[in-house]
Amino acid sequence: MSDIDVDHFRALLEARRIELRALSDAAKDSRKPVELDQQSVGRLSRQDALQQQAMAKAQDARRVNELRKIEAALSRIDEGEYGYCAECGEAIAPKRLQVDLTATRCAACAA
Repeated sequence: MSDIDVDHFRALLEARRIELRALSDAAKDSRKPVELDQQSVGRLSRQDALQQQAMAKAQDARRVNELRKIEAALSRIDEGEYGYCAECGEAIAPKRLQVDLTATRCAACAA
């Protein structure tokens, strides 16, 4: 593989995967269904709770998407394809991979 330290990127990907899973676990309660609470102030507090729940669900969906990309990148490492553009086959610059660990295309093809 060109001048890419695969072990370094594998460690970064695995650390990010652990971090995302921990964040998802910590936010489980915020994604639970909103209970109808007669004791609360009223309609606005329920709407606020529903909005908070929707934001938590959207944030979790982004985490799931990033986890899928991380799993795909780890598979590319195992297959010896990590760090190479999926379109042109050229090496992806290490600086680009530092910014986006899951990049599948070089800067030229991504543009």
